[in-house]
Amino acid sequence: MNEYPKPRHAFGVDPRRPEFYSLRQARYEAMAQDISQWAEQAARSGRKLSVLDVGCSNGTLGRYLEVKPNFENIVLSGTEFVDRGLYKPELYHEFFMGDLTAGHPEIRSDAYDVVVCEQVLEHLGQLDVAMATLERVLKPGGRLIVGVPIFLPPFPFFRNCLLKVTKRLKPEKTWSHLQTFSYWSFLARMRAVTRLRLVRTRGFRIVSGGVLRRLENHRWWWAFNCTLGRLLPAACIEFQAIMEKPEAVVAR
Repeated sequence: MNEYPKPRHAFGVDPRRPEFYSLRQARYEAMAQDISQWAEQAARSGRKLSVLDVGCSNGTLGRYLEVKPNFENIVLSGTEFVDRGLYKPELYHEFFMGDLTAGHPEIRSDAYDVVVCEQVLEHLGQLDVAMATLERVLKPGGRLIVGVPIFLPPFPFFRNCLLKVTKRLKPEKTWSHLQTFSYWSFLARMRAVTRLRLVRTRGFRIVSGGVLRRLENHRWWWAFNCTLGRLLPAACIEFQAIMEKPEAVVAR
């Protein structure tokens, strides 16, 4: 990047939010920090880190990665269902257009050191094939970062019931979020569908926006919220699970 950090860009890179320590965009910064550290570890063993960003939209994660110190040791690829105007296509080694619920057969199994799927699964009508695909394309020993919005029970149960009833009564109505999760229901679904091992979780945004938004220009407020997210991920609005594919699991 020619200019970094950019003024009125979240974390100096993201034009979607003017607050430097935007809590809404903090999930991308957290992912980029992790991936950069893993890329440094890969470099020590003489290899590059292969990363697949599933449902990458217009390439938000790429904005955060390209300024990290180990970006040159990352081989970044992406997928998307429709063309959303990718930020800096030259950052991507491979780009796949396709449907995650169809299993992305064009993507090789056991191919990537890191797979990212951030705020995608809640938009899908069917989850099992999508979750199994995230596991399939991950190398044994590789890590998945998967993030979704979450709510405290019993809200997810009632909203999912409402969605089913509304689909029957008003089939013409469209919904952006077709799945509603709690922290526990999401992890239970991942355990039921995949053999991935949970490494850790973290939450983002217990309370944000409104009169508190001005605090998002202060590092201490961001750090405080990061601590809350580590301690109380289930109480947050969004969370990420970092999961690992066991070495013995090889996709067929």
